[in-house]
Order: sequence, then structure tokens, then C-alpha cells
Amino acid sequence: MRLVHDPVSDTRPNPDAETGSDPDADTLAGGDADRTVLATTVDLADSIVSQTRGLMFCRSIPADYALAFQFGSTKTRDLHMLFVFFPIDAVWIVDGVVQRVETLRPWRGFAREEANLIAELPAGTAADVEPGDRLVLEDDRNR
Repeated sequence: MRLVHDPVSDTRPNPDAETGSDPDADTLAGGDADRTVLATTVDLADSIVSQTRGLMFCRSIPADYALAFQFGSTKTRDLHMLFVFFPIDAVWIVDGVVQRVETLRPWRGFAREEANLIAELPAGTAADVEPGDRLVLEDDRNR
């Protein structure tokens, strides 16, 4: 499974267009040139125990990692950083559309927003993700 970012409109500067260099290896080929893979290793927090634990007590996570919380309904969801030792980017998503992106600090971070999917990523990974963009989990076994 992988986590893919699809910007709604790419009005952000593209450094590759100016330099003529090859696009980033994580940019998808073909007609999806604006889509980027944010995580190639995605764990699903699909039980009450894994959702409660989240990233607590982990000392670090790999750069290409995401922890995804999938819920059966959309409602306000809280995230806290108690017992999380490193900063993360948290993204709240409703039906594939980003609602909020927040970098949370270790131990003291807290945020809430409506979501039916939440993705937790290494800090800085979601720097180019904005509300209104699409962020989806894709099964990479069928690529």
C-alpha cells in the first residue's frame, strides 16, 4: 500500500521546470505528473488497540512511512502527541479530500478536525499538501 498526493491545482513553483533536471523519483510517470508518492510503506491502524497506540513509544519512523487511521464514518477526530518522541505531519481527509494539514510537536502537540481517514507521516513530508488536495491510499500490488 502507498499514500499518493494529487494536488488540486499546481500553482506552486516547479524547480524542475526551470532547471530541466529529471523529476523526483517519487513523482508518478504518465499523465499523473503532478501526483507524488508520499509513503511507500503504509501501516493501517485498523483495530482499537492499534488506533489507541498510534505512534506512541516509537523512537522514529522511516522517511517513506505513513500510519493510516481508516474510519467507517466522518466525524471530528483528535490526535495527541503524548509519548511520541518526534514531530509528525498529520493530515485529516474526508473522502480523499484533504481537510487539514498540521505539523505536531513531540509530547505537546494536539489537533482535531473532521475526517474519515487520518495519515501520520514524518515531519516535512506533507509540506506541499494543502486543504482541497486529494490524498489517497492505493494498493501497490496491482500496479
